[in-house]
Amino acid sequence: MTVHTGESLPFSCSHCVRSFSKSELLEQHLRRHTGEKPFSCSQCPKSFYVSRDLKRHILHHSEVKNFSCSQCSKSFISRDTLREHMKLHTEEKPFGCPRCDKSFTRLDRMQRHERVHTGEKTYICSICPKAFFTPTGLQKHLMGHAGEKPYTCEQCAKSFIELNALKKHMRVHTGEKPFTCDQCAKSFANLATLKVHLMKVHTGEKPFSCDQCEMSFYQSSVLKNHMRIHADPQESHSGGEEKSHACDECSKIFTSLSHLQIHSRVHTGERPYSCSHCPKAFTQLSNLKKHIKGHTGEKPFKCSQCSKCFASFYNLQVHVRVHTGEKPFSCNQCSKSFSRLDSLQLHMRSHTGEKPYSCSQCAKTFSSSGDMHKHVRVHTTEKPKMVSLKN
Repeated sequence: MTVHTGESLPFSCSHCVRSFSKSELLEQHLRRHTGEKPFSCSQCPKSFYVSRDLKRHILHHSEVKNFSCSQCSKSFISRDTLREHMKLHTEEKPFGCPRCDKSFTRLDRMQRHERVHTGEKTYICSICPKAFFTPTGLQKHLMGHAGEKPYTCEQCAKSFIELNALKKHMRVHTGEKPFTCDQCAKSFANLATLKVHLMKVHTGEKPFSCDQCEMSFYQSSVLKNHMRIHADPQESHSGGEEKSHACDECSKIFTSLSHLQIHSRVHTGERPYSCSHCPKAFTQLSNLKKHIKGHTGEKPFKCSQCSKCFASFYNLQVHVRVHTGEKPFSCNQCSKSFSRLDSLQLHMRSHTGEKPYSCSQCAKTFSSSGDMHKHVRVHTTEKPKMVSLKN
């Protein structure tokens, strides 16, 4: 039995404040900082810091699950796992954060959450300056450096670092939407989308506030992008320089030079990515890849309501709005709404008078690229196709 005398333990971690009574315990702990996981499962790509975690994991590959939930059909390999699961039904969260009103089902999750308030990131990457709140976060990050993505989708060949990420991705193909809004019965493929829906449509809550102006946002990622507006263009940050790159033609501002260069092709008409199957060319490589699927016939994204298939997930999302009638993009100048963001952007030019597409042959400008391309034919020998309308 260990007696606590109040004296400091002899084996201290050089990365954080923890100390240990034995050298082997310190050795195990250090793996949390380095990301080393020497105990690998022979049945899947997972690996673990300590052997006991591997032993517990191997039970998941066994079909023996003797502990069943009395409220749903799920079964578990251990009584402890069942107890943790039962908290989902009872909504019991006994571990409250002392700094905010959040509560957790497990003590370790509450302790991990506390680091959000303290800013403590003790798990540091050995390859780059990034640091993380948890050893799992560091391990995932290290896999990114290694290019390791062990979980591959059988339907579209996309690969993922985590099994959970693959499971979420599979809903794109299956159409499964397990997260349902309790206020309007709408369903969603992931919990984060449901939370944003609740705030946007029902509660109006915007929990992420800018500390430099009065604006608030539904998501932390949107707030992060917004903060770049306030960033000093000359100030250098640890993660790189935050700079405002303005377009000389239309004064639009971009956070990176590469985004500005892509945008400038709108004005120059440059399309450096050419299709090898037809004369079409594109401003971005991603658009060329989507286009090529039209030639190959590859359409991995299937609508669950009418069985139509699409070459990209975005096209499937837009199509689904035909069934739901959803028009999430609203004009703030009039009452019109649109099912696509690009349709709203084009419409907004009717209010602003913006005409970002310039003819390279004359001084004329246009609100859409389609109108500009039609006009260019005036300067060339190409004539527009004529459609004959007969009674």
